[in-house]
Amino acid sequence: MTTVGLIGSGNIGGTVARLAVAAGYDVVLSNSRGPETLTDLVDELGERASAGTVQDAAQVGDLVVVSVPLKAYRAVPAQPLAGKVVIDTNNYYPERDGNFPELDSGETTSSELLQRHLPEARVVKVFNNIFFKHLHDLARPAGAADRSALPIAGDDAAAKAEVTDFLNRIGYDAVDVGSLADGWRYQPDTPAYGTIYSADPNNWEQSGQGDAGKLRAALAAATR
Repeated sequence: MTTVGLIGSGNIGGTVARLAVAAGYDVVLSNSRGPETLTDLVDELGERASAGTVQDAAQVGDLVVVSVPLKAYRAVPAQPLAGKVVIDTNNYYPERDGNFPELDSGETTSSELLQRHLPEARVVKVFNNIFFKHLHDLARPAGAADRSALPIAGDDAAAKAEVTDFLNRIGYDAVDVGSLADGWRYQPDTPAYGTIYSADPNNWEQSGQGDAGKLRAALAAATR
């Protein structure tokens, strides 16, 4: 069974770890503060989980999830991720990350920046458009009538196929948006970001359903 390495184990990373363990994966958790700060999460997840350094998670993971603030993306180690599928959960928030002129101008996207930093990895953008509580609550078995879908984007077809299989195993369908350059379609302030998984637009934290048809319509409505 694939081992999932997590570089960043906060709200999204921790939720992906919970879903992965529930689906039978082993996980290696890491963050910038050190493995000793992840004891409670490891204890919660049980024998399939362990904590290590960022380098450990990058080296041990067959599939690696990068879930760190964009301003910290250059700290992700490139060498141990060479050849691996890397899931990028990130968003660009200038108020948190500072300004990136190439993102402000639309010249590139945040996931393309990570791909440039990891030239030998195969980056796939996913999990960035869903609130972590919705991600946890909406997981459903394959074939369930109320299953939700998540958008994916990447430049490597085999990597996207691997991520699609991972999503299926943890409870989600996938909608292929295209290349990493197309990932802008589900960045913040687009129709596919966040609220499509809410039951009530006035109470967006209440989980609803974001099926593939609803997601595709939201992606098509995105403008730059």
